[in-house]
Amino acid sequence: MVTSIRSGVLTLLHTACGAGILAMPYAFKPFGLVPGVVMIVICGVCAMQSLFIQARVARYVAPGKASFSALTRLINPSLSIVFDLAIAVKCFGVGVSYMIVVGDLMPQIMSTWTGNAWLLSRNVQISLIMLFFVAPLSFLKKLNSLRYASMVAISSVAYLCVLVLVHYVAPSNEILKLKGRVSYFFPRQSHDLNMLNTLPIFVFAYTCHHNMFSIINEQKSVRFEHVMKIPLISISLALALYIAIGCAGYLTFGDNIIGNIIMLYPQSVSSTVGRIAIVLLVMLAFPLQCHPARASIHQILQYFTEENATTSTTSVAGPTGLAGPDESSPLILNNSLDINEVIEEEPIYQPKDTPLRGKSFIIITCGILVASYCVAISVSSLAHVLAIVGATGSTSISFILPGLFGYKLIGTEHKADMPLPTRLFKYSGLALFILGLLIMVTCLTAALKLN
Repeated sequence: MVTSIRSGVLTLLHTACGAGILAMPYAFKPFGLVPGVVMIVICGVCAMQSLFIQARVARYVAPGKASFSALTRLINPSLSIVFDLAIAVKCFGVGVSYMIVVGDLMPQIMSTWTGNAWLLSRNVQISLIMLFFVAPLSFLKKLNSLRYASMVAISSVAYLCVLVLVHYVAPSNEILKLKGRVSYFFPRQSHDLNMLNTLPIFVFAYTCHHNMFSIINEQKSVRFEHVMKIPLISISLALALYIAIGCAGYLTFGDNIIGNIIMLYPQSVSSTVGRIAIVLLVMLAFPLQCHPARASIHQILQYFTEENATTSTTSVAGPTGLAGPDESSPLILNNSLDINEVIEEEPIYQPKDTPLRGKSFIIITCGILVASYCVAISVSSLAHVLAIVGATGSTSISFILPGLFGYKLIGTEHKADMPLPTRLFKYSGLALFILGLLIMVTCLTAALKLN
């Protein structure tokens, strides 16, 4: 099914605006207001550039076949399984965090209508949401099929934005009692948190890159001028939302802000509707994490299947599967082939693309759902785990992998000097790759030291 730019924008924006939007005001705490806004803008620009790079490098594989795995094979086939594993783990962890948010908010929502202990049970609410809402949506095969769910989720984000702004403009007495000190620049007093602890929140907030290739594959045109409109619009909208919610939330509560801002608002009709909106948001965002996780797990399984098939074939007929090698045939395939050869014809060493359908689709999807459910009902708080996931998975998917693809692939079709725009894209990829590594090492170290 061919999808439109609007559908792609909704899907990408929905993927970005997940649970991270609740923690955006909290990320301001060690930075202060102005530096916090600067960090939102910088991370947004970096995220947009990495999405532009993904749009540029999609042309180096067959139309409709762009993926992290396929592009990794062009650079170093042996690394494809590592990157697919990173994507699967990251998306799985984020999906679990969504269900934990459901488990935290649904009992509060239900408490306004009933005192029944069974309905107020965290595990019961997670079970019901998973069974009747998340599971059916997760079995949809195309991201375009989620466009209506994305519209509902984006409406939920808009309501949260209005709720935060209204409570900032006209705070109640209960909210005024909760307000702490507001720092417009770097706070002078010490916090339990430092900048490295909340920096991954800014990166995590824009992480939608794992769905970018799927969106490109479903577009009617893969020309860069067409596809680039999707990240340009979606990241610009996310940037505006994050600045509005981050600034208003931090100005409302100051340094008394917590990780989930909506938990601070007193019980009222508006806050209850806001909690319902957040539940809708994360509930509908789960399939957007399931989709790339399922594809990556499929690629991992396919990798091992091909390895076994290759081993059995070469043991009988040699490396080519036709005849044994002579003295002039290479023992290791040359991975430095001209990229034009890769574009123009399918190389014999490229793994066979086995579609994900039938039993494989059902088994992998059920495995993700069951595993997510088991972890969600077993863990009551993933704050520390999410800090680690944000510092590793989000950084690798947002900066490191797109940056590596851009630096290694962009410009390889030019025999002579590259045009200036191409050169800028290529070396911006290198800059993102280096930046991603620095963020990963420093923020992961800080997250591991955080008690």
